[in-house]
Amino acid sequence: MYPTTPDGRYFVVRGRLWRCSNPALPEDVRQHWVNALMDARRAVKAAKHAEDLQALKQARAQVDAAKQALGERGEVWWTDGSADMNRRMARNTVYADWYAGLDEASLK
Repeated sequence: MYPTTPDGRYFVVRGRLWRCSNPALPEDVRQHWVNALMDARRAVKAAKHAEDLQALKQARAQVDAAKQALGERGEVWWTDGSADMNRRMARNTVYADWYAGLDEASLK
């Protein structure tokens, strides 16, 4: 389990913020897109193994579509106008103080 920002928008891996899925998605919709994402990731792996560039391009587009549907990419799912800090280092964001206060055990 990775630490999640107090507002629930991001989780942190190796100091970097990654946007969480939209918590307002109905469970059945969320599960559909999680399944689609896993299928797409398997397709990326298979295309790489087969060295099929066209299949790889298509599979990566499917990954992106699933991540956008989940709210992990694209338009943000919150409505308060806060900027998206996806993929930024936590120490360089408004979460810097929160991140600095985490203990070592929660960062592994």
